[in-house]
Amino acid sequence: MAPQISIENIADYVGQNVTIKGWLYNSTHKGKLMFLRLRDGSGMTQGVAFRPDVGDELFETLKGLGQESSLIVTGLVKENNRAPGLPSGYEIGVEAVEVLQNVSDYPITPKEHGVEFLMDNRHLWLRSSQQWAIMRVRTTIKRAIIDFLDNEGFLNIDTPIITPAAAEGTSTLFELGYFDEKAYLAQTGQLYNEANIMAFGKVYCFGPTFRAEKSKTRRHLAEFWMVEPEMAYFDLDDLMGFEERFIEYIVQTTLAKRRAELELLERDVTALEKIKAPFPRISYDEAIARIAAIREATDDPELKEQLAIEWGDDFGSPHETELTKQFDRPVFVYGYPTQVKAFYMEPWPGRPEVCKSVDLLAPEGYGEIIGGSERMSDPDLLVAAIEKHQLPQAPYQWYIDLRRFGSVPHSGFGLGLERTVAWICGIDHIRQTSPFPRTLNRMNP
Repeated sequence: MAPQISIENIADYVGQNVTIKGWLYNSTHKGKLMFLRLRDGSGMTQGVAFRPDVGDELFETLKGLGQESSLIVTGLVKENNRAPGLPSGYEIGVEAVEVLQNVSDYPITPKEHGVEFLMDNRHLWLRSSQQWAIMRVRTTIKRAIIDFLDNEGFLNIDTPIITPAAAEGTSTLFELGYFDEKAYLAQTGQLYNEANIMAFGKVYCFGPTFRAEKSKTRRHLAEFWMVEPEMAYFDLDDLMGFEERFIEYIVQTTLAKRRAELELLERDVTALEKIKAPFPRISYDEAIARIAAIREATDDPELKEQLAIEWGDDFGSPHETELTKQFDRPVFVYGYPTQVKAFYMEPWPGRPEVCKSVDLLAPEGYGEIIGGSERMSDPDLLVAAIEKHQLPQAPYQWYIDLRRFGSVPHSGFGLGLERTVAWICGIDHIRQTSPFPRTLNRMNP
């Protein structure tokens, strides 16, 4: 009896009869030859049926199969340098096929479809080769994140998804009823992680977060995954050094394990090969000056308008895009104005209008993938910041307590998984990096 194998391991079975359980991605026939593109979730390969070998009845059955028909195929694994697939260079000489279901009228065909149609059929679009490759890259990035942090001595601690107060600003909260109280979906687990580091030193949470931004840009989702490491006895310089090692590991691990998927996506892997520490570091002040110079030099009136900015403004996508075009690897921008950052960030010594914040901007116009800072460690400063932001003090009393009982300098950051996947895969829109994205106008399927 032929052993059942996964297509991703097909190279180990050359010269052997095997069984593959999967689906028909597409098919073509020419005379007495039938070419079946088979997928099983782990990879894709070519099945070749020769009419004299399989018989007229099976050959005619195969000709009548529709896209995404479910099949159990048995045959001989052969090497063929011209055979398409992932991995490429192998095919199966078909000997027997059991048809579990012959599909007709599959809605997603090789022709062009509009994005909204594809998103309405996201449950089926995930089967296409490009979407399949993106999800495999996403899984590898997620594993690389966890492996790096675990190997660095971090403890993974889960933080609440339901919270009583804002962490990043009240304008982006999803409100919900919590029995007889008002509550919100968490924007971040950071505040809870600051409690955790006082017990464990270095921790991280990794899970879904929610932002009610009414944004339609290619960089925003209402629900996304974020990893948030937090570290005791880390200042801003320590934080940047850690982040660049972290990103280098993620990118190089993904290149090593998913190069074939990246090439299927037509990603320029040479750009990713350059992602090695150290990364350039520039202040917000320098970034503003660079953007002003780009704006002055351009002859494009639309770009000139998009790049208008004054000191104290936060960067938008056009600013980040043009700024990162000046570098071939991620760039740190540190020392943002206090007014555009969260209330808990440590003030810059001698410059209260600036805080010890840092964003890491990905190259090739992908913009921010990490936002972080050194956190306030003085309880009086924190209380003053809460009052300045007109936040109620009672829900934050436990957070203030952290500064009263054994406070230390500490820092942390959040990395958006979907933005990182988009950058590494070279995808224009973040919606393709989530299995079932939630955006301003979409909550289905």
